[in-house]
Amino acid sequence: MRKVVATTLSLMACSLLVGGCASTYPMGSMYTNLKMPVATTSNVEGKVMKTGTAECRSYCGMVAIGDVSLETAKKNGGITKVVHVDWEVESILGIIAKYKLTVYGE
Repeated sequence: MRKVVATTLSLMACSLLVGGCASTYPMGSMYTNLKMPVATTSNVEGKVMKTGTAECRSYCGMVAIGDVSLETAKKNGGITKVVHVDWEVESILGIIAKYKLTVYGE
């Protein structure tokens, strides 16, 4: 019985260490704090831009709450024409994660 439990725990630990190796953004196994550009549609120099954000949170990779859609970020900033989009991720041990979309535009 001990051997079965030890084998099961070892397999679970290995899956946690190698799980998620291929992701859409760089990810640290203990801590992640990234800011990445998503898209730019035109030259933004000299323009006065509005900013809108949308956020969501994830708990233990099992529950995610929030609306991090482009439409919500546009609405929160009063933006009709999107010029630039940034994406931020902060995760601690994969237990608590915050995702934030920032939209710049007119």
